[in-house]
Amino acid sequence: MGASSNDAGTPVRLTIHEFSDDLAHHFHDINAEWITEMFALEETDKEVLRNPRTRIIEPGGAILFVAAEGLGIVGTCALQHTGGSGFELTKMGVHADARGLKAGEFLLDAMLRRAAELGADPLYLLSNAKCAAAIHLYEKAGFKHDADIMARYGARYERCNVAMRYRIERSA
Repeated sequence: MGASSNDAGTPVRLTIHEFSDDLAHHFHDINAEWITEMFALEETDKEVLRNPRTRIIEPGGAILFVAAEGLGIVGTCALQHTGGSGFELTKMGVHADARGLKAGEFLLDAMLRRAAELGADPLYLLSNAKCAAAIHLYEKAGFKHDADIMARYGARYERCNVAMRYRIERSA
């Protein structure tokens, strides 16, 4: 659990929720909202958003949601298993009316912990320079721009012009 503040400075309680079929529509709606705001939904987006259980969960990935007290589910993010121990941090979005509550940061922290539990290597993301606020959040969390990740995975989306990798600290 965490706390953030709304515009009035009142603390807003944030909580993380695991994927369930009854929350799947939030995964679709939140992501469709931000993607269509800035880009066009590509076929790969549509397939994942329509079938999160078969495309993300069943192959060994994870989907988490963040809820804000009084607002309900406001954000979501996925870890998509991409082979071996590799995972893509993908489909991270927060409803426009919840931005500023630090819900994205709270959700990203939870996802990084989950990626460590899953032994993600590499853990990477694909994005676009137009998503400057998200890229700043990823950089702040420790993601680094990575040309190898771009070469290996970047062709997956037409809109991809940013690829980043996160190095999970392994304890000895």
